[in-house]
Amino acid sequence: MNNMILSIGRQFGSGGRIIGKKLAEAFGIPYYDKELITLAAKESGLCPEVFEKADEKASDGLSHAFSLGLSYVGMYMPYTDILSNEGLFKIQSDAIRKLAETESCVIVGRCADYILRDHPRCISFFIHDKLENRLQRVVSRQEITVEQAKELITKTDKSRAAYYDYFTNRTWGMSSTYNLSVDASVLGIDKTVEFMKDFVERKFSTL
Repeated sequence: MNNMILSIGRQFGSGGRIIGKKLAEAFGIPYYDKELITLAAKESGLCPEVFEKADEKASDGLSHAFSLGLSYVGMYMPYTDILSNEGLFKIQSDAIRKLAETESCVIVGRCADYILRDHPRCISFFIHDKLENRLQRVVSRQEITVEQAKELITKTDKSRAAYYDYFTNRTWGMSSTYNLSVDASVLGIDKTVEFMKDFVERKFSTL
């Protein structure tokens, strides 16, 4: 249990993924975001598309996963319950726990803070930012209009909140849910990474 796990929840467009990658680089540890989908698929034998369609989405998003045809190592799987909300969440949760046992890493999203809530060396963060900054990032990254970006931000945050709240019985984004909630607009991306790195080092110096 000597591994250091840094879990990062984030508003859509807040820079959470960028911060997570930079934090992983600063500590010289692996970074996991979409990579968890590949990991969960490998562990379960299910095709990655099943996890991609259901990734951090509310329950209605799983209907797309069912439409993929229950692909399981190239065959039809006889037990459909594994593709239920709870089934997919359990598979991904098991993959995250196994990961935490084997290496230090940064994990973005996927309720990792809740899944690893009993891990003594897991620190949870939540990244938020001003809407204007988030819009700018989403417009630039997705190459869409401001109005489209607003709609996408609202839809994505709503879906992430519904997914998180359902599986954790906690409140997504509420500061008391995490060890540290950070407004990235105060210091900017790079200074926020430095601040979080210092927070982690101070935390582990006390253990």
